[in-house]
Amino acid sequence: MLAKANRIRTGADYRLTIRRGVRVHAPNTITYVRRVSDATPVRFGFVVSKAVGIAVVRNTVRRRLKAVSRELLPELAPGHDIVVRALPASVQASWTTLQGEIRRAVDEVGARCMP
Repeated sequence: MLAKANRIRTGADYRLTIRRGVRVHAPNTITYVRRVSDATPVRFGFVVSKAVGIAVVRNTVRRRLKAVSRELLPELAPGHDIVVRALPASVQASWTTLQGEIRRAVDEVGARCMP
């Protein structure tokens, strides 16, 4: 589980990130990255709709996305909010595919602090 400081918890923060963040499309996910103040730690949020599948499937996808984000956390520069929207194809996606998509999105926006 992500630490409380690394989670987006309010609907307003989700909306701001989705509306004002940079959007990066991939076959299994859409990632939104928004720059916030440098003093805040990197925060992640996840959107997994009913189009992805039944509750068990949605929760499995959400857990996989959380694990990928937890792995990327030390590499990210502070001051970013990241929302990952899972698409229905993410159910069949492998771990490395999901990891690559999120990593590519973060690289495109320039949110990484390490090369």
